[in-house]
Amino acid sequence: MEKKKTVFHKKWFRRGMILFFSVIAAGILLVAGTNLYMISSVKGRILTAEEAAGLDADCILVLGCGVSESGMPSPVLSDRLNRGIDLYEAGASQKLLMSGDHGRTNYDEVNAMKNYAIDRGIPSENVFMDHAGFSTYESMYRARDIFRAEKIVIVSQEYHLARSVYLAKALGLDAYGVAADDRAYYGRWKMDVREALARSKDFFSAVIQPEPTYLGEAIPVSGNGDLTNDK
Repeated sequence: MEKKKTVFHKKWFRRGMILFFSVIAAGILLVAGTNLYMISSVKGRILTAEEAAGLDADCILVLGCGVSESGMPSPVLSDRLNRGIDLYEAGASQKLLMSGDHGRTNYDEVNAMKNYAIDRGIPSENVFMDHAGFSTYESMYRARDIFRAEKIVIVSQEYHLARSVYLAKALGLDAYGVAADDRAYYGRWKMDVREALARSKDFFSAVIQPEPTYLGEAIPVSGNGDLTNDK
């Protein structure tokens, strides 16, 4: 009797292990498949700064990233801002849209981004702020529905561009991406791992297309960026 119980337990243990590793394998295949599909589908829309200069887009969408307590952009964000300003000056668009996290009173990416551009000589009225760009998906959705953009140039680091452009395209935008990799970034491998998982998640976001956290009244990028000021 004891021997039969042992055999029974071993049998179910083996089945459990097979099921466990099957789920792991399926997850790996899902992540790999969605990543490859997303990257390959937008390959032709990742441009150099020189190629993007002649696009005449509705706006250059600079995606937010970390800022310090004093409002100083992180190295990653500084590189994005510099690339976005360079594209503006090269004629890719007459408008900059700074999209980031300003969901708390003590944390504000977008005013830091706009001030950075103004300090570089960009007129304030040409710089819009999206205070509720809490994720890449939400930034693209709001660029379309709040800021009424149709053709955009997205600025971020290379690892992030495929997902950004893919989401924008899925939402009906005529989108292009320009990389802002001006240095080696600390912890880049962590960024790559997070991005691989985020691509899989946002593959389904592009299919379901949920509404973002906030919408609101339209503020077209064809108008005055100072309408987005809150200070």
